[in-house]
Amino acid sequence: MSIGVKVSRTQVWLDNLGEWSWPGQGGAAAEMLPPSWVPAFPPRRESASAQAPPSAWQSERARRLMIAALLSGLAAVCVALALNGQLTVERLIGVSAARSAAQSPSAVASSAQPVQPLPTLIPVSRDSAGSSIDVAHYPSVALHGGGAFRVYLPAGYGSTSRRYPVLYLLHGNSQPATAFLQLGLQEELDRLIAHRAIPPLIAVMIQGGPGSNNWRDRGATRYESYVLEVQDLIDRTLPTIATRGARAIAGDSMGGYGAMNIALGNPYRFGVVESWLGFFDGLDGELQADRPILSRLGLHAFIYGGESDHIADPSENAPFAAALRAAGAHAESAVYPGGHSMETLQAHLGSMLAYVGRALGSAAQHVAG
Repeated sequence: MSIGVKVSRTQVWLDNLGEWSWPGQGGAAAEMLPPSWVPAFPPRRESASAQAPPSAWQSERARRLMIAALLSGLAAVCVALALNGQLTVERLIGVSAARSAAQSPSAVASSAQPVQPLPTLIPVSRDSAGSSIDVAHYPSVALHGGGAFRVYLPAGYGSTSRRYPVLYLLHGNSQPATAFLQLGLQEELDRLIAHRAIPPLIAVMIQGGPGSNNWRDRGATRYESYVLEVQDLIDRTLPTIATRGARAIAGDSMGGYGAMNIALGNPYRFGVVESWLGFFDGLDGELQADRPILSRLGLHAFIYGGESDHIADPSENAPFAAALRAAGAHAESAVYPGGHSMETLQAHLGSMLAYVGRALGSAAQHVAG
């Protein structure tokens, strides 16, 4: 499916949280809530026919024969290469090993910024439900300057050996990362976790830079690499479930674009993505390139817009969700009443967190089981 690209659209997000409102266009949009789904893991492969296990003697004999054959073959290859002057340590193990590692999905998933010292989390607040907000400031390699993020830690964090799924959140143009807290993120997560609607999780609110950088790598401002850098630091610092299925990324407006762009650009890292009042300009190519990966691994996506949004065109949501489904993702879309405003975000925050939490819950259950 071809998705229209509106390159002339200027994405704007007002700085003042109290001024985020636009006049409506009239008419009431039907309220759509995220479906109640829990993604299933692929069934375990069983052998086509049950066979009696080989005896210990047979297994040992087969193992020795295989080793002898491999050693003989390797010796023949080494002799041939040595006679031709082609055998070096680099040729034998260096180049081939490096190429196979670079092409493997695990290598793609683990490729991040250079290893750097772990940041220190500083407690900021704790609420009556027992959850807390911590903040970290650190020297970012990706930004060549200061990086920062805030972390929601659920009630009971640190009192058990539990490992947690993680939700990464990207804010809009010129917003602070604390905008998610002003929306009520901490209270909504407390409520959903207390009612067992979602599992306990960690939420990371990444502080981006000023202006419409769209969370992309452009010249010296490498904000996509910055997000991956923070994700790597979180997995090294906190007791996370460090797998694709246990990582979600979401954002609003510019952050909605950034979340979708980063999820599609790094398909081995994130298994869940959400765009709140976001846009999808120029993402057709990345989505097409991801088709083989998404058809094999899947992706859970939810995107929504506001009926009277004059900034991010809500009519783009359904076609992009359809394109995601055609590529192999489980994708849903909705258009809610409201505009490009904090009020619209706040009204549907609980539903969006529930959708993410259910997907992450499958990974948590898988690890616990």
